[in-house]
Amino acid sequence: MKQPDRAASASKKPNFLMRLLALVLTGVLVLGAVALVVFREQLNVDALRRWLHYRSIRTGQTGQTEPFTHGGGDSLDIACLSDGYLFSSTAGAHYYAFSGEELESHITHTEKPVLSVSDRFGVTYNAGGDSLYLFGGGQQPRVYSPESGGILSARVNNNGWMAVTALQSHYRGAVTVLDEDQKPVMQLNYSSAFVTDAVLSPGGDTVAVVTLTQTEGAFQTTLHLHRTDRAEPFATVTLDGFVVLDMDFDSKGIWLLGESSLITLSAKGTDRCDYAFDPGYLKGYALDGDGFAVFLLGRYRAGAASHAVTVDHDGAVLGQLPLTRQVLSMSARGRYVALLDGHDLNIYTRDMSLYNTLDDTRSARHVALCEDGGSLLANSQEAWLYIPS
Repeated sequence: MKQPDRAASASKKPNFLMRLLALVLTGVLVLGAVALVVFREQLNVDALRRWLHYRSIRTGQTGQTEPFTHGGGDSLDIACLSDGYLFSSTAGAHYYAFSGEELESHITHTEKPVLSVSDRFGVTYNAGGDSLYLFGGGQQPRVYSPESGGILSARVNNNGWMAVTALQSHYRGAVTVLDEDQKPVMQLNYSSAFVTDAVLSPGGDTVAVVTLTQTEGAFQTTLHLHRTDRAEPFATVTLDGFVVLDMDFDSKGIWLLGESSLITLSAKGTDRCDYAFDPGYLKGYALDGDGFAVFLLGRYRAGAASHAVTVDHDGAVLGQLPLTRQVLSMSARGRYVALLDGHDLNIYTRDMSLYNTLDDTRSARHVALCEDGGSLLANSQEAWLYIPS
């Protein structure tokens, strides 16, 4: 009689145990990932992200770094990118490392400075000017000048692609889409409508263009959606007399801000939702939150804001907060909202639950949130980082 192969039996047993161990380990990792998503608020994952990101930066007892001197200038606007800080003002543009060391600058007098950013890139230009400057992404600043000048709008996505709206000879406006190397991907020229703004989708495959026409004394706004590999729009959305003050295009779709309401659309231009500010008046806003926008609203046309509200892409209110002090500066990034007044910096989550408070703001007048909840603060001469504990 043939004897059983004991060596083969012994080898099968460890193989079975290894497969079982791998299965258990995979299950633990999956459950851990689910737990991080479900219990993110309680686990405070961003505190770990901040520790990893800023561990080489020294802070005082209040969580603030030593201030550094910035370029100054009027109409100051600041932003926190993934690898540094970008400042824009009438004195030009300055880019700093998280340590406060100046990395790059473009010093020039700018009458109407504009700063537009994504998480990784920022673009600065003079409204109506002939050149723009792109910072971030670990690269040297890049300069782009439309052939006919007259920049009306410039927006950049996280891949470094830009949608530049500018005046164009023999046309009422033009939109140029540029790739990460600033090579033109497409150009859209409009002869029968004025182009007011344009923004790219996160992946750069779609560009949303806003145009304005006048018929019998009435203005009509239209949103055109184009694939960046063809000129004809795949969708056209009529917005009637709605005037677009600002817009954004994120993973949720398109955000269109008006004076009295917010309109959101899917990436295909369908599934429209509206959120009306009435009876409130718009006093301030930020469209940069992760899947939400925040608005400062007031009861009267004149005067300060009376409350803050966050709204998701479906037009649903996520949270509201009464305001007892005048807000000097606000910012939204990631899952956070920052409101700076003359006394405190208060950081909230997207449902307007208080996350953190800084009492000593060193007379800051500007705030810009980072993705992980860190906050860049600045006054007219100095800036510094606040890292919540």
